[in-house]
Amino acid sequence: MNAEATIVAGERLRAPGATADTIFRAACFGAATLLLAALGGVVVSLAIGGWPAFHQFGLHFLTSSEWDPVNEIYGAAGPIVGTLVTAFLSLIIALPLAVGVSVFLVEFCPVRLSRPIAIAVELLAGIPSIVYGMWGLFVLAPWFATHIQMPLMMDLPSDGFLAKLFYGIPNGANIFTASLILAIMILPYMSAVFRELFLTVPSQVREAAYGLGCTPFEVTKSVLIPYVRKGAIGVVMLGLGRALGETMAVTFIIGNSHGFPHSLFDSGSTIASTIANEFAEATSDMHTSALIALGLVLFFITFAVLATARALLREARS
Repeated sequence: MNAEATIVAGERLRAPGATADTIFRAACFGAATLLLAALGGVVVSLAIGGWPAFHQFGLHFLTSSEWDPVNEIYGAAGPIVGTLVTAFLSLIIALPLAVGVSVFLVEFCPVRLSRPIAIAVELLAGIPSIVYGMWGLFVLAPWFATHIQMPLMMDLPSDGFLAKLFYGIPNGANIFTASLILAIMILPYMSAVFRELFLTVPSQVREAAYGLGCTPFEVTKSVLIPYVRKGAIGVVMLGLGRALGETMAVTFIIGNSHGFPHSLFDSGSTIASTIANEFAEATSDMHTSALIALGLVLFFITFAVLATARALLREARS
């Protein structure tokens, strides 16, 4: 009887904790289910809204760059190409800078200065995107057109490859300046996360490398980056995803032309900028459906980027 009473008393003592644990598990499961349901709802709503455009134009919607709301002809190839080009070009520009900033803060900057500079870099991520867009339109674009674009177009031979690469209307609103704005926007995110990753490298590892006679460049190349390569893949994909979905800053500076960009200084558009520019003015059902279909395409592009990141992380672990 004493043993049975002890077991019953123990079960009574554990009962409140067990109940709380059950509620906690159910709440976590409900949160995860709600998130998946919301994501599925977004996909279904975009698919339903964009179906008339896909049904009307088929694969031609993804391969054509003709965008003519007057004649109800829509092709998404121009915005898709503009989205991919600006995102990857901004990543190419921002990645070396982000690594350089984070390495400087971790390896070379004095301790009393590294924290204020790191905080300042992180604060840059809080600036609204429309501010970047206005700065790009009123400051960067005129300066770029006067000091970069015009001299290049005047000095390069008209029949050379570089002339075709840098051909465009000298107004500063083009694919390259939009990529510069995106690079400036994703740089704080990437440099802040890279800095946190480099701080996770044990100081003994870096000191051992310096003790063997390695230079700072060799330590960065052979110790820091290999040590955090799994997290670095996530940082790169974070920056790429941020660049793919940016709207207002790109809308201000890219030129908003639906055709294929033929050079770095040619105007173009992205999926997000096209939706932002035209959704309020879409008067016909087909125009609205085409814009919703663009949103679905952007969703799948972002999903493909995340899936690629997961595959790369899985490969790095193996």
